[in-house]
Amino acid sequence: MKILVVGTGAREHAIVHALAGESERLGTAPHELHAAPGNPGIGELASLHSVDALDGEAVASLATDLGAELVVVGPEAPLVAGVGDAVRAVGIPVFGPSAEAARLEGSKAFAKEVMAAASVPTALAHVCTDLDQVAAAVDAFGAPHVVKDDGLAAGKGVVVTDDRAAALDHAAACLVSSQVVVEEYLDGPEVSLFCVCDGTTVVPLVPAQDFKRVFDADAGPNTGGMGAYTPLPWAPEGLVEEVVARVAQPTVDEMARRGAPFVGILYVGLALTSRGARVVEFNARFGDPETQSVLDRLRTPLSVVMLAAAHGRLAELPPLAWSDDASVTVVLAARGYPESPRTGDRIIGADAAQEVEGVHVLHAGTSLDADGALVSAGGRVLSVVASGADLGQARSRAYEAIGRIELAGSQHRTDIAARAAAGEVTLAG
Repeated sequence: MKILVVGTGAREHAIVHALAGESERLGTAPHELHAAPGNPGIGELASLHSVDALDGEAVASLATDLGAELVVVGPEAPLVAGVGDAVRAVGIPVFGPSAEAARLEGSKAFAKEVMAAASVPTALAHVCTDLDQVAAAVDAFGAPHVVKDDGLAAGKGVVVTDDRAAALDHAAACLVSSQVVVEEYLDGPEVSLFCVCDGTTVVPLVPAQDFKRVFDADAGPNTGGMGAYTPLPWAPEGLVEEVVARVAQPTVDEMARRGAPFVGILYVGLALTSRGARVVEFNARFGDPETQSVLDRLRTPLSVVMLAAAHGRLAELPPLAWSDDASVTVVLAARGYPESPRTGDRIIGADAAQEVEGVHVLHAGTSLDADGALVSAGGRVLSVVASGADLGQARSRAYEAIGRIELAGSQHRTDIAARAAAGEVTLAG
């Protein structure tokens, strides 16, 4: 199949890596893979095209010229900008929601409205348009204060703090260009669940957990994600079925009722609180870095799943097949991330890292310099993904691999999946 993947990050590299691995694992003909614009790691598996991922007409034109049979739109910004709509308009199947459906991520206020209409359990919230309203909402909910930019912020638009002044400062910065959502704080561990949707049917993937704070022990500011793991040995029995029944399916039904059927990945971010599972946020695409570990365990061909969703035929698929192995992803970030990441530093040892059993390395913020050497080009630079018989073995392999990579001033968390591997994650009660 000819498949075009839109995007530049480790999430898109994970998708391409999964698609490229299907032929060897299944003994089938390889896909013809393309990426726009991609990155150097993706370029080892797919043909790269210098097309602006936010330019729907350019992406549609490229897909037409390639004779693409499926276009996968990875990041949130192109989805919200309507890139999927432009490609569908030329008759090519797309895995990814329309601009209208992507508002579930593009506007937190809209997502709250949909959740209310669908009776989805979530945090209480106030939508605020000025600082006085924010102050009143912050005082009404009390600490910890949760303040969210209503629009897209690359996973870094949320502040959770006990400091009222810091909460108001974040709100003031957001209000320059957007309204603000102030929420009650949800206790308990968080879970990420990706649900594949075709506008009607919902098929869940396996749950994962990611780590948003930049430093060990969940210290420091929020980032786009510093690591992830799956499975979740501490998750309650029946969690996935409950989330599909109470959250994902009602949301998909509500979007269809509104005339904006949701096709693609509905990311459900959950907190397992003392009052039960509550939705923290929706995303309209695969989350990064959870995707890296979730797709590492998927054994059903990803191409089959995405094409079925794009054609509205998910209900015809047999149950998805999964590896029993655990998978741990550790993100290697640039010096200064997330505030002011340094770029242009040479990356040495990525190939050596992949010599560790069960490990592959995915590129996020990378590029090639004038000499053709691999250099950093963003905040989150690489994702080191390791599988193992259990979380302990997967962790050991991931950190052995990351120890082989040299990047001046780089940083990574050392505690990804540590508490889960030690059996120390507990549910609120």
